[in-house]
Amino acid sequence: MGNNFKTAFLLTAMTVLVVMIGQALGGRNGAVMAFCLAGAMNFFSYFFSDKIALMTSGAQAVSREELPRVYRIVESLCQKAGLPMPRIYVIPTNSPNAFATGRNPSHAAVAVTAGILDLLTDDELEGVLAHELGHVNNRDILISSIAATFAGAITILARMAGYAAMFGGGGGRDRDREGGGGGAIGAIAMMILAPLAAMLIQMAVSRSREYQADATGARFTGHPEALASALRKIEGWAARIPMQASPEMAHMYIIQPLLGGISFGNLFSTHPPTAERIARLMAMRPGGF
Repeated sequence: MGNNFKTAFLLTAMTVLVVMIGQALGGRNGAVMAFCLAGAMNFFSYFFSDKIALMTSGAQAVSREELPRVYRIVESLCQKAGLPMPRIYVIPTNSPNAFATGRNPSHAAVAVTAGILDLLTDDELEGVLAHELGHVNNRDILISSIAATFAGAITILARMAGYAAMFGGGGGRDRDREGGGGGAIGAIAMMILAPLAAMLIQMAVSRSREYQADATGARFTGHPEALASALRKIEGWAARIPMQASPEMAHMYIIQPLLGGISFGNLFSTHPPTAERIARLMAMRPGGF
């Protein structure tokens, strides 16, 4: 029920933002066109988000013969969880990380970096893969894909609406006549606040998803401390070897990439604090801490 509510909230909030920007661009007709655009984006995200994520990350499909260690662990976890076997990919980077994608369990893919395979023990790697299968099991992968699509579209539309209003086009023309510079001020505010609102909605949902996937993965393995140890290692090494990942993809990874060393603190983080995730996992052990 929780995920259904989050999905409805996300789609509603993002759709409202798109429609508001469309109205600013072209009045009622602009709002209708923007609503149609939102529907088209949802359709596109549903069917193609996995392909875009894998292509953007540079992930390469691997066979059982090429990566028997990962296949063995994932097959065992899928049997325990009652999930179909996902496609397996490797991202050629030394920075340790992983993500899952796909619109449902029957069309899922799990990607791991070359660096994570060298860094983690089998138990720790099992914890990470169980976390990613937790995303698959909870059917929340699509939520993040739609969020990323909407956030990108809202940013582009807000800029278009802002420029149109500031330079006398679209819905900002009449407001400029009536309120002088008020239209330009409103346009600048829209260019800043609309993408910020979209980003914050995306991040809030992403953070709750990570806690849930941690808990689901820990239940799959029965060893929450293994995932906690893996998170600690990945965060430490990811800071030493920044990952070349696009900002739109950052929310999909098990630990947020530093994007070439750039970090803006917890407010703009797509993930909850790793220390808090570890504390929650350790509390899941029999007897807690």
